[in-house]
Amino acid sequence: MSQAVTSQSTAARARRGRHVAAAHRPQQGRIGPETLRLLLGAAIALVLALSAWLGSVAGAGAAHAAEDEPSDTTVSWSVRPADTLQGTARPNFAYEALPGQSVADALLVTNRSTTSIDLEVYAADGFLTPDGSLDILPKDQESVELGSWVEIASPSITLASGQTMEIPFELTVPEDAPPGDYAAGVVASMSVDAAGVITERRLGSRVHLRVSGDLVPALTVTDVSVAYTGTPVPFAPGDGSVTFTLTNTGNTRLAPDAVVQLSGPFGLAPVTVRGSDLPELLPGSTIEHTVQVAGVAPLGLVTADVAADADVVVRPGDTQTPPEVAGASASASGWAVPWTSMALVLLVAGLVTWWLLARRRAKAAKAKAIDEAVAAALAARDAADAVPASDAVPAASAAAEPPSGDGPDDEPGTGDEPARERVVTG
Repeated sequence: MSQAVTSQSTAARARRGRHVAAAHRPQQGRIGPETLRLLLGAAIALVLALSAWLGSVAGAGAAHAAEDEPSDTTVSWSVRPADTLQGTARPNFAYEALPGQSVADALLVTNRSTTSIDLEVYAADGFLTPDGSLDILPKDQESVELGSWVEIASPSITLASGQTMEIPFELTVPEDAPPGDYAAGVVASMSVDAAGVITERRLGSRVHLRVSGDLVPALTVTDVSVAYTGTPVPFAPGDGSVTFTLTNTGNTRLAPDAVVQLSGPFGLAPVTVRGSDLPELLPGSTIEHTVQVAGVAPLGLVTADVAADADVVVRPGDTQTPPEVAGASASASGWAVPWTSMALVLLVAGLVTWWLLARRRAKAAKAKAIDEAVAAALAARDAADAVPASDAVPAASAAAEPPSGDGPDDEPGTGDEPARERVVTG
C-alpha cells in the first residue's frame, strides 16, 4: 500500500513539473502585432526614400546637361527671302512648277557683326532630322534633287559690317522630274577654324517645290512600343509613354496628327492623348515620336492603340483642293507593373510567412516537449507499479499453503491432535 501511494505522488509531481515548465518556457519565434507594424513602417519608409533619391539624381543630371549647352559667338548674320515678283514678306520659298519650267528669285543676306565677313552661298537637298527639323546636306555632299536644280548667281560674297546684299538664283525643273513635293534650302555659310578643327556655320531659308502631276499622299504607322513608370505610392496610377514611327510613303508633304489610347485588359481604364508637336513629313521621310500619357492604371498588361491621319500641306494662295489622306493605325502591348507595390507586397508576404513558420515551429516544439513529459511520467508510474507486484505474489502463496503432516519427519503426537496408541491385532 505504501508503495502504491509513493508511485502516485511521483506521477503527480511529474505532472506539476511539466505544467510549471510549460508556463515558464520562453515564447520563441513569436512576433507581436506591434513589432510587425514597426517592420512594415520601416519597409515603406525605405521604399519612399529610395524613390526620392532617384528623382533627385535625375534632376541633377538634367541641370548639368543644361549647363553644358554652348554659348553664341559674336559673329552673326541673317537671311530671308527677298521681295521679288514671287512674293513679299515670305517666311520661305514655295513654288509650284511644271517639268521643264524655270523660276527666278533671290535671297537677302545681312551682316550683323561689327566686322566684315566672307560667306558662301549655295543650295542643297533637304531632309528631316530625328527630331523632325528640316536640315540640308553639307556643302561637300552632292545633292541629287531640288538642291541640284538651283543655280546661285554669286556663290561667294563679302559683306561689310551692317551691309545687306541680294543674291539672285534660278530654279529649273528637269523635264523628267516626277510629280510631287521636294524640299531644299538656300544658305549663307562660314567656315570657322577652331583649334585646328574646321566647322561650318550656316543660316538659310527653306525652298519647297511642288512639281505638277498626280499627287498620291500616303501615311503608315509602325514600331509601336509602350513603357510604364510607376510612382512611389503603392497602387497609384503612373505615367506611360507610347513611341511609334510615322512614315510618309506618298509624294506630298504631310501635316500628320495622331491619337494615342492606353487601356488595360479588356479595354479597362482607357486614357486617350492626342499627339502634339508632330512635324511636317517630307515624301519618303520617317520620324519616331513619343507621346507621354499620365494617369495610367497599373493593371499589369496595357495596350497602346495609335491612330494617325494627315493633311496634304498646301502652298499659301493655292486654290486647288488637296487629295484626301487615308488614315493609318497600329497597336502594341506592354507591362504596367507597380514595382513599388509589388516590392511592398513581397516584403509583407515574406514577413507573414516567416512569422507563420516561426509560430509553427514553436507549436511543434511545445507539443514535442509535452509528449516527452507525458511519456516520462507514464514510464515512471509503470516502473513504480511493477516493483511491489513482483514481491507480494510469493509471500501470499506461502501464507496460503496449508500445513502438511505427511512428511517423513513428522512423528506421531507432534500435531495439534492428541496422541493415540495404535493397537496391533494379530
